[in-house]
Amino acid sequence: MIRPILKLGDPKLREPAHEVPRAQVASEKIRTLIDDLIDTMRDACGAGIAATQIGEPHRVCVIEVGENPRYPYKPKIPLTVLINPRLTPLTEETFANYEGCLSVPNLRGVVNRFVGVRLEALDGNGMEIDRELWGLSAGTFQHELDHLDGLLFTDRVVDPASFTTWENFDLHHKAAFVQRVEALVSRFGA
Repeated sequence: MIRPILKLGDPKLREPAHEVPRAQVASEKIRTLIDDLIDTMRDACGAGIAATQIGEPHRVCVIEVGENPRYPYKPKIPLTVLINPRLTPLTEETFANYEGCLSVPNLRGVVNRFVGVRLEALDGNGMEIDRELWGLSAGTFQHELDHLDGLLFTDRVVDPASFTTWENFDLHHKAAFVQRVEALVSRFGA
């Protein structure tokens, strides 16, 4: 079911999510939440969505990047369900990522993200995930996990002068950003 996406200013977006007890991972409640997140993300053409963005206080998010008109430059990420995810930086190196968010309509801004992170989580079947993420894809995962800690990309924008509407991003910033992204993707493959 497609759910309403909470927008900037809603206090629920600022509440850290609670871990899902392992015994509840296969519950009907969590299964329904995962299905709703997938439906809502796809309907909104998002690259990911966290449970907090639909008002659910659980550490659950989904990520998927295919042929996304909002992010044509993003490397593909197959549908990924994360329960109780944790990220650990693998390097101090960062890259400047122009980010947007379903909860912050028509606004983008530059956020520094770690080039490499280690992801530990449970998948939708309760199986353990432990893998490394690099490049632009690492940034996508960092963005979604921030939501689970009550953070929005607007909290991480280094220079408020980088804020722009989507239209002005396309007109004035996209070409240079895509050039930087292509270099990052060629370096890390993701």
